[in-house]
Amino acid sequence: MYILGIETSCDETAASIVKDGMEVLSCIISSSLKYHRRYGGIVPEIATRHHVENIEKVISGSLSDAGLRIGDIDAIAVTQGPGLVGGLLSGISCAKSMAYALDIPLIAVDHLNAHVYSSMMGRRVPRFPFIGLVISGGHTRLYLVKDFDDFRVLGDTLDDAVGEAYDKVAKILGLGYPGGPIVDRLAKKGNPSAIRFTCRPIDGGLDFSFSGIKTAVMYYVKSHGSRDRQDIAASFQEAALKVIVKNSLKALEGHGLKTLVVGGGVSANSRFREMIKKEAAFHGLNIYLPPVRWCSDNAVMIAGLGYRLYKKGVRSPLDITAKV
Repeated sequence: MYILGIETSCDETAASIVKDGMEVLSCIISSSLKYHRRYGGIVPEIATRHHVENIEKVISGSLSDAGLRIGDIDAIAVTQGPGLVGGLLSGISCAKSMAYALDIPLIAVDHLNAHVYSSMMGRRVPRFPFIGLVISGGHTRLYLVKDFDDFRVLGDTLDDAVGEAYDKVAKILGLGYPGGPIVDRLAKKGNPSAIRFTCRPIDGGLDFSFSGIKTAVMYYVKSHGSRDRQDIAASFQEAALKVIVKNSLKALEGHGLKTLVVGGGVSANSRFREMIKKEAAFHGLNIYLPPVRWCSDNAVMIAGLGYRLYKKGVRSPLDITAKV
């Protein structure tokens, strides 16, 4: 069964064709990131215009790479949210039009749930239940995952997501945008114990807050300057990632589970991968991490999860709209 996935939640216009939920036949991504860099963040109007101008080319390219015609597609999966409303509506409008014209099913997919599914692509699917972790530019969230359509939130970010904190720290240090990959590279040259930044769970629970550590970095730079920015980057990163790992282990222990499935852009971070793999070896855990190429927003995960939802009988009406 061939599923066409469409993803337009932020700055990537993406389309992918996946066979039977696992076999990736194509993956096309057109990013508008270069247009946002000068502003130090995503400008929704620019992202939306990019989607409108490029979505047809991205879908056509995906079909071409898969060696298929539009009539070969059995269903269309599309990101319904969360995301930027203009971008989401661009993808949803296109998907609804195609589903209507082709008389094939439409499946609305939750963007964050799909990030968790990205770690299962091409692999043996873990047994339910398991703990899901999404760490990205807009979200830091823990789930108890009982099925492909049953994600229960255990912990969430109360302010900045971890990816936003990376971007803001990079801006404070004058490193550019996006901050995640830049801070990760710089931190490798620094001492993570040089500066004591703290980042703790909220009220001993599973929620996250990263606004405090971002502010602590800002005040440190105001007082000491940024000449030792390798150490600043390393110390910030160590503290921010430790709380994510700690909460993940706490969620696993609290539910008596041994499997953690991770997704989102920050899951590409090299230090996070080192930390979580070390803990997995120590505690005897099963860790699912996506290939780096599928950590950021993509349509592979949308098509893959869309297939699983289709098999469970999920169908979406043609009057769906964005869920931001």
